[in-house]
Amino acid sequence: MTGSAKVSPPRPPHFRERNKVHYRLAHWPIWIFVFFIAPGPLTFDLFERGFDMRMAAWLGVVLGGTGIAGLRGRLPGVEPRPYILRFTEDKPNPLYRRVCYTLAWTDLLTFVILNLGGLGYAVATGHWRLRQLYDVAYFPLAGAILLCGARGWLPRVKPSTKGEGTERRYFYGCVWAVALAQPVLGVLWKLLPRTRDADIMKLLIFVGVLAIMGSLAYRGVLPRTRPIVPGEWAISD
Repeated sequence: MTGSAKVSPPRPPHFRERNKVHYRLAHWPIWIFVFFIAPGPLTFDLFERGFDMRMAAWLGVVLGGTGIAGLRGRLPGVEPRPYILRFTEDKPNPLYRRVCYTLAWTDLLTFVILNLGGLGYAVATGHWRLRQLYDVAYFPLAGAILLCGARGWLPRVKPSTKGEGTERRYFYGCVWAVALAQPVLGVLWKLLPRTRDADIMKLLIFVGVLAIMGSLAYRGVLPRTRPIVPGEWAISD
């Protein structure tokens, strides 16, 4: 005698009830860095002249603010419990996540756009005006990006986490591209002379690194940039 086999629905994976202390601590420096470099002209001075009392005071404010937020579980990755459990799940996106990711987008985009503008100007005119560009354009550009974040127009800062599976690909793809391209540009800035040919090389390499990393992210090769199946559990990544 044969009977039809019963098929049980797949059980959801077991999630940890709380994030481990080392996991939370590992994410805190990320947000220290994000908030610390937010004042672009001050960060420009840091790389051009070195650390001074202004930066020490600002770092103290950032350490205190992010430390309090982290203890309260109000920083992404520093929460006592995981918040995103299933990709594409329609959950409210907490205000602290929207603020933090908006500021992260501001850091990622403003420095790249201004550095590209400064390089392009140097190639076109033969003169460097990067410091003046930061003084004039940084805060208007940052303000425009912050406004887009406040309106929920940026990935990972929308009112709902429904698009998390796709939006995080854009975010991490940008992070990987900028995290490599900016240090490469910094090294070229130190090693190469300020001549027209050298400036052209800096611009081409900077754009090339951004393009290559963007292509790898689009293909899902880089960590946390692979395509997500709708409804996939976040623990799988």
